[in-house]
Amino acid sequence: MALQTSPESPAPVRQIANAISGWIDRLGAVWVEGQIAQLSRRQGMNTVFLTLRDAVADISVTVTCSRQVFDSLNPPVVEGASVVVFARPSYYANRGTLSLYATEIRMVGLGELLARLERRRQLLAAEGLFARELKRPLPFLPGTVGLITGSQSAAERDVLENARRRWPAVRFRVVNTAVQGPNAAREVMEALDTLDRDSAVDVIVIARGGGAVEDLLPFSDEGLIRAVHKARTPVVSAIGHEPDSPILDLVADVRASTPTDAAKLVVPDVAEEIERITRMRDRGRQVMTTWLGQQMHNLEAVRARPCLADPRSGLLDRADEVDELAARARRCFHHQLDRAHNDLRHQLARVRSLSPLATLERGYAVLQDVDGHVITGTDQTKPDQDLQVRVKDGRIHVVVTEAELSGAETAIAAPGPDNSEKQEKE
Repeated sequence: MALQTSPESPAPVRQIANAISGWIDRLGAVWVEGQIAQLSRRQGMNTVFLTLRDAVADISVTVTCSRQVFDSLNPPVVEGASVVVFARPSYYANRGTLSLYATEIRMVGLGELLARLERRRQLLAAEGLFARELKRPLPFLPGTVGLITGSQSAAERDVLENARRRWPAVRFRVVNTAVQGPNAAREVMEALDTLDRDSAVDVIVIARGGGAVEDLLPFSDEGLIRAVHKARTPVVSAIGHEPDSPILDLVADVRASTPTDAAKLVVPDVAEEIERITRMRDRGRQVMTTWLGQQMHNLEAVRARPCLADPRSGLLDRADEVDELAARARRCFHHQLDRAHNDLRHQLARVRSLSPLATLERGYAVLQDVDGHVITGTDQTKPDQDLQVRVKDGRIHVVVTEAELSGAETAIAAPGPDNSEKQEKE
């Protein structure tokens, strides 16, 4: 029954909100079909929030359910899945919002398929097949590019034409396979194995045009995913368009958004490389010119120094210093020689003054026996003994005739007439 209101007697907001809530409550629990556009599981809350969107119209509604209902789904629900929910509509008057409280959720059609693929992705990810550290870099300029694609497909044409436009000398080894249907995954794995064993192939591209989720199922096949993971050659996944995301994109070393993008990734652009080389050459020439200019400036600064501008000036100064040092050394040397000569003369005079020869020159003599022993007293002689008298210029041989003690005259001074023939000089 409609409310009776007028400008003079309007209904308060609470009355309208309560009326709307009552009308919605009379709808009861209903089955609602839609696509999950957004999924939110908040930490520590027992309620899961979903946004259910109509498959045709741009209309969506908020759905809440308990965590127990959501976690009981097998396979687990993911964003984009189509579902049917059994829910009771409720109007929250305080905020003026409408929501559905679901007590049962069922996967239908594509939604169930997407959920199954999501569960497979989670299992393979848990094994580490998608780890970032396993990704291998693509070669800068591959010798041969392996291409796995459908026969005479648009994807094959896009890859070949764009790659050859970028680098005309690129070589391809193309293996055509089925890209959808029950045999597609097996044929792609066989082609992958063939190209991976070819040592001339440096990179492998798996390409296919866009399509429905069902058409791209072979590229989410678990056997194909494991084969790509084991391949020794880097693999580029170019399946569908940007929104398409088969599991192959996750295990491949590089994901290309389209087959055309794959051609850009596997070979460089010859025009860009020529331009880069030109820039590097110009930069190198500029650096070298700058360096040479600096070295020339340094060389000119060195050549401008006085020692290099007139090398003889420095040599003349050094020559004068050398002459002065030589003269000083000569004077010092002569001075030292004079002092040494004087010292030598003094020492020689002292030695000569102490020499027995100097004593002999003063008229003294030394008496010796025939054995050379010096006679120092009369008790060391005997009559008729042969002796030698040492004088300053030689020796005199004498014979003892008589010896007297001190105070008495001796007969040794001169030989007798019988011994005159025995006198000698040395």
